[in-house]
Amino acid sequence: MLENYEKYLNLITGKIEGFFEKQKPYIFCKKGCAKCCEKGEYPWSEIEFKFIMKGFLELDPSIQNEIKEKVRKVKEDKKNFKEDGIFLYECPFLIKGVCSLYHYRGIICRSFGLLVQVEGKKPQIPFCSSLGLNYSNVYDLEKRSITVEKYKQTGIKIEPKIFNVSYKFLTNETFEKGFNFTFGDKKPLIDWFE
Repeated sequence: MLENYEKYLNLITGKIEGFFEKQKPYIFCKKGCAKCCEKGEYPWSEIEFKFIMKGFLELDPSIQNEIKEKVRKVKEDKKNFKEDGIFLYECPFLIKGVCSLYHYRGIICRSFGLLVQVEGKKPQIPFCSSLGLNYSNVYDLEKRSITVEKYKQTGIKIEPKIFNVSYKFLTNETFEKGFNFTFGDKKPLIDWFE
């Protein structure tokens, strides 16, 4: 199953990287930024977890121990979380501002940073646009949206484009059938750790 999942990943990663390339004037992701890894819920399917754990076993034991300690701390923090709302946490695979398992990262990690079309909802703007990162050059802080006025001010000929790369879409059964694997259950990354 992992072999078929990797074929699927190769296809979608290629497509997503093409989308990032097409939106290059609006993308400010760079190694060491990691804003998207510092505070999130990180939806994760069973096969994604199996895949990242395959990579985890290849890591140096000292890095493995650091990740295990981060997992332990996040799980403890979650147990003590008393607020209403969603529990957000730093990804345990983020080590010194860099993903320790970048090749094995999840689907949400591969697509984050683009403008995303979500079925039945307004397009999602990456939160980092309000931090001066992706799409910040066309993001109007007052209106909390991307505006035509801001776009025209940039002088960029390529328009900001919305892509159908929502987690729900990228993990639907069409891909499972086409590549002969199953995503399995889906839950926050931290909940996969026993």
